[in-house]
Amino acid sequence: MKSASLSMRLGLAVSILGALLVLFLAVLAFIALTHKLDKLSKDSLSEKMRQIEHSLSLYEKPVDINIEPHVLLDQVMGHNNLNLTIYDLKNMRTPLLKSGSGLTDSRVELKAAGSATDNVSYSRSSDDQGRHFLTASRLIRLPNGTNVAVLLSLDCANDEALLSAYLSSTIMALPLLLLLIGLSAWAVVKRGLAPLREFRKVAAMISAQDLSHRLSVVKMPQELSELAHGINFMLHRLDSDVQQLSQFSDDLAHELRSPISNLMGKAQVTLSRERPTEEYKAVLESSTEELGRVTRIVSDMLFLAQVSHPAALVPFETIALEDEALKVINLFSLSAEDKQISVSVTGSGSTIGDRLMIQRAISNLMSNAIRHCPAGQAISISIEVHATEVSLLVANPGAGIDPQHLPHLFDRFYRVDTHHSRAEGSTGLGLAIVKSIMSLHQGVAEVKSSPGNITTFKLGFPNIHGQTSW
Repeated sequence: MKSASLSMRLGLAVSILGALLVLFLAVLAFIALTHKLDKLSKDSLSEKMRQIEHSLSLYEKPVDINIEPHVLLDQVMGHNNLNLTIYDLKNMRTPLLKSGSGLTDSRVELKAAGSATDNVSYSRSSDDQGRHFLTASRLIRLPNGTNVAVLLSLDCANDEALLSAYLSSTIMALPLLLLLIGLSAWAVVKRGLAPLREFRKVAAMISAQDLSHRLSVVKMPQELSELAHGINFMLHRLDSDVQQLSQFSDDLAHELRSPISNLMGKAQVTLSRERPTEEYKAVLESSTEELGRVTRIVSDMLFLAQVSHPAALVPFETIALEDEALKVINLFSLSAEDKQISVSVTGSGSTIGDRLMIQRAISNLMSNAIRHCPAGQAISISIEVHATEVSLLVANPGAGIDPQHLPHLFDRFYRVDTHHSRAEGSTGLGLAIVKSIMSLHQGVAEVKSSPGNITTFKLGFPNIHGQTSW
């Protein structure tokens, strides 16, 4: 079964909430109207009761009410829904005065008269015809001291008709109102979610071959704008990674093509005719050198893949950089002696990391330094501790590096002098490995150089102790 669209679900939810709100307001209005009508009726009866009390002050005794009732009758004249009844408490069988055609149930009147007090009290009742009345009762003292019970009954038919008309109109208008709310909610939600169509459009155009498309954040709601910025940033990173991967694949194919072509060419030429044993041996030795170069490239590539993959994160330990630098110097002691190069280590500091990887990074820098340092010169390794960083710097004199090459030195397969580097067996991956190792250790790899001056490579590790030494 196909699930409902997001706009439909949100529209339905808003419609239900709107319907509940409308029903609540309708019930609240009905209760408020009922309460207001009841209050108006009681105020009207209370005011009329005060007028009757004033009129009764003109009668000396109860019998006078029977003789001259016109003053009291004038009080209720013109009020078709108002009924006035007066009882003498000493003779409850027959009322002293009864006016109007409202409440006709004598039992209700006698009960109300019997419970009358000096203050106005209200009661509700109905007759055998289903009509409802609100009755106000009160004891009023005549000038001769006799108490009479005055009953004012108000027919509630008009109020009930008003409430009935309100209910009828509400019931008739409610479905139309709910339909209007539902359609409006659906339209508003659909308009609000319209930017999602842009997300779908861009997603449909994205592929591994084309990651250049981006989401427009102009006039987009804040919530979706934040999401769009996040997706654009993700696409930017993916685009950069895919381009790097593509460039890396091209560079790798180019690097492997040369030694493989050399091997195939030498083998084909050698096998084209019979040759002396010494010539076969020379070809095999040359082929072994080429295969060694291919092996170094593959080995470096595997190492790069290892340190670049998140699964390569290994438990780190505290590393003394001075000790690791001395170990690397011992490994290169013969190469340095061949060129009469002296190597010194100054300073000390420690960081958290993988021992073998840090040794590999220092070894790669040391290898480059010995390769490019003139014979008889000196290479210095210095360790500096700053507030947030522990730095290991490898500096060597030499020809230096032109500024245009510095931003690319840590790229894979990048060489300043391509022909000379290939002749020395360089794979062009040494500094790329250094950069990957430093990224794994949340550090930085940097270089400073200029033609004819000292070249300094820096490995910057986070300072785990936060201490500074000078």
